[in-house]
Amino acid sequence: MQRKSYSLKLIPLAVLSVWGTSNPVLAEEADSKESLQVVSPVVVTATRAAQRSFDLPVAIDVVTKDQIQDGQAQMTLSESLIRVPGITAQNRTQMSQDPQISTRGFGARSAFGVRGVRVYVDGIPLTYPDGSGQPGSVDLGVMQGIEVMRGPFSTLYGNSSGGVVQLLTENAPQGHELSGGVLFGSYNTRRENVRAAGTADGLEYLINYSNYSSDGYRDHSSNKKEQGTAKFRFNLNEDTKLTTLINWFDQEADDPLGLNRSEVRADRKQAAPSALRADTRVSRSQTQVGFNLEHKINDNNSINLISYVGTRKNEQYLSINQFNALGRASSIDREFWGTDLRWNNKGELFSKPYNISIGLTYGKMRDDRLDINATGGIKTGILNRDEENIATNSDKYIQAQWSVLDNLDLHLGARRTKVKLEVDDNLLSGGIDKSGNVTYEKTTPVIGAVWKITPSWNVYTNYGKGFETPTFAEAAYATVNPVSGPNLGLKPSESRNFEIGTKAFIGNNTVANLTWFNIHTDDEIVVQGNNAGNVSYTNANKTKRNGAELSIESKFANNLSLFGSYTLLNAKFDSTYTNALNNTIESGNRLPGTYKSQIYGEIAWKHQTTGFSTAFEARHNSKVYVNDVNTDTADSYTIFNIRAGFQQKLQNWRLSEYVRVENIFDKEYIGSIRVNDGNNRFYEPSAGRNWLMGLNATYIF
Repeated sequence: MQRKSYSLKLIPLAVLSVWGTSNPVLAEEADSKESLQVVSPVVVTATRAAQRSFDLPVAIDVVTKDQIQDGQAQMTLSESLIRVPGITAQNRTQMSQDPQISTRGFGARSAFGVRGVRVYVDGIPLTYPDGSGQPGSVDLGVMQGIEVMRGPFSTLYGNSSGGVVQLLTENAPQGHELSGGVLFGSYNTRRENVRAAGTADGLEYLINYSNYSSDGYRDHSSNKKEQGTAKFRFNLNEDTKLTTLINWFDQEADDPLGLNRSEVRADRKQAAPSALRADTRVSRSQTQVGFNLEHKINDNNSINLISYVGTRKNEQYLSINQFNALGRASSIDREFWGTDLRWNNKGELFSKPYNISIGLTYGKMRDDRLDINATGGIKTGILNRDEENIATNSDKYIQAQWSVLDNLDLHLGARRTKVKLEVDDNLLSGGIDKSGNVTYEKTTPVIGAVWKITPSWNVYTNYGKGFETPTFAEAAYATVNPVSGPNLGLKPSESRNFEIGTKAFIGNNTVANLTWFNIHTDDEIVVQGNNAGNVSYTNANKTKRNGAELSIESKFANNLSLFGSYTLLNAKFDSTYTNALNNTIESGNRLPGTYKSQIYGEIAWKHQTTGFSTAFEARHNSKVYVNDVNTDTADSYTIFNIRAGFQQKLQNWRLSEYVRVENIFDKEYIGSIRVNDGNNRFYEPSAGRNWLMGLNATYIF
């Protein structure tokens, strides 16, 4: 019966696929009174070279600058990624942790940061060598677009890449610009920003600073964040360019923790009582500098060298007892650096064009970790953990494309990954040295092809193997009740990933993309126990994921446009196992944190004469299981948002005003969950009706 139900759900997707194909969010527009032409965006993430997404055998979508910045707080990636099929991006309505981002179920288990999804800015990693990532350092105020790739080809970016999110910063304008803006919103939310950008004497520059603060929707969820970004591009000569990207942020945020079901019903805005007693909160800062050197050797060869270095400090106050003020202060002092050297070659093979990239990458992170007892949010000086964590990765990869026939392109690649985790225990509790290390190695191949049936209709397929290593957070404890040493016996998960899809244009105003995928994973890394702020992980034998993704966009006369995306995901355990709590996880149980269906729709309109624009958004998420045993869920929900704005040009001035209202019908819903929480505090309620209003002004010299 399940197979039949799943097949029936695919029928409307097959019908809709006749309407069009891939997401054209960075498409060029040809204005006319009758229609607007929709073309495929140019992307770089899939092949590391600029190509039309329509011609690639991958599921890749693009979020544009307007969709990132217009009527948005520009503080978390969840604001922008909710429209992308195959991606779950949940706003936790508090900023003590990064947003929950997962792709096709990879990364859904994450308690802190992002797992299973690799994040980059202009090719510079925001994902560390152990596979963990903290995209909270992203400055959305300077982004030109976001490319989101899912499926087998993501593995060519390294371990723990169920998907790739690449953020691309804006290029500097010709001439010089100075701008500033202010935003106000519900819960005493406020953001100010100033920016300078321009080009002079072969130097392109972009400098942005923002200051954000909010009391938060829930009690004990106030937060503030200062952030700065500077980008400089030096055009050394016609063949050589050097780009420097500097990012800095400093943040403090209270953590209201999760609620149980009865607490949500009583007062969804309240913080967990233990959050107030233990004063749970976080303080973090990060500085990162990256360099990207591009050199064209000749018409057929070029090299690209990326290097980066940075520091990060993170201190998190956690509750360890829900009935009193006992807690822990967990701190990380991190240094990290890495490099990626790539050679690109293009030419002809048997009179058919090809391009190939061969690269070497190396990354290293060193964490000084301390864990100190605290009472009421004040340290007592009693150490629980004092260790040094070192992670390194050294990878080699090759990726190639060959147009075998005029209408058939072959894509293939492989990556050899080596990841080493090392723990140096300085505490020696009870005279026991918990130091140790473990090394993971794997070669992950991928192959795909795209058949260009007509100039406006492509069909593609690909297959690849994935490799996800444990992060330091996942290998921290073998058990949490009682707390033990590191779990260096945790295995990496390995997956086999198959995908087939179609991309098509219908007329000149509609484009759509339909993808079906099937993934089988061995040794899936899952939450074993979650107690007193400590989380342990284990391997869960086999899991499977299958589903479909659809995106469709149409542009009509009079500047009216429609966009929609749909995700169907069946992510389940494919074998029965017993966890550390002696709970039997049955084969067929759904992976917690994965939504079976997600829908996003938008209708937008612009009035060119007055500079007025508006859009109405709708979003639906199905219910989601909160634990492996599938005994409880967060209910499904549907919410609606609206945004509107004006733009004016007055001589050298460019002005814009906007307003956004979220959850306009004041729906009560759970925006995110804490998977397998040991105290059954699974739920993080989202805000009711709330608003943002802003003003920006730019002076062009």
